[in-house]
Amino acid sequence: MYIFQRKKHRGKTEDRMAKIMVVEDDKQASTFLAEVLMMEGHFPIVVNESSKAMAMAEATVPDAFLLDLMMPDPDGFKLCRMLRANPRFMMTPIIIVTALDDTDSRIVAFGAGANDYLVKPFHIQDLTSKVNDLLST
Repeated sequence: MYIFQRKKHRGKTEDRMAKIMVVEDDKQASTFLAEVLMMEGHFPIVVNESSKAMAMAEATVPDAFLLDLMMPDPDGFKLCRMLRANPRFMMTPIIIVTALDDTDSRIVAFGAGANDYLVKPFHIQDLTSKVNDLLST
């Protein structure tokens, strides 16, 4: 679990940068996602152990979440439900970023409260547009 250093980016001060929590057990994937978010002027908070995600969310109060589904307990479906059950995060955007490309996984993810769903591998522009669209609503 780590938080990237805040800095001024593209004219955004640290107070205006969106804090986005990335919950992904694959460290290489989470680093890639964090770098993409930083390039877009966001402030990534990376958690590689899903069991620590709720405590980190409470401590940092992110503006959005990127969740993998296939993780040790709690998996992404359960974590999404846990976030939605917390009044602080009932309305916080959640994007699922996963290799699962089946209809059942999508149905369960949206039923758990996800706002959007992105299948790996993906185009960077697809991720950034989904994040930016959800943050602007």
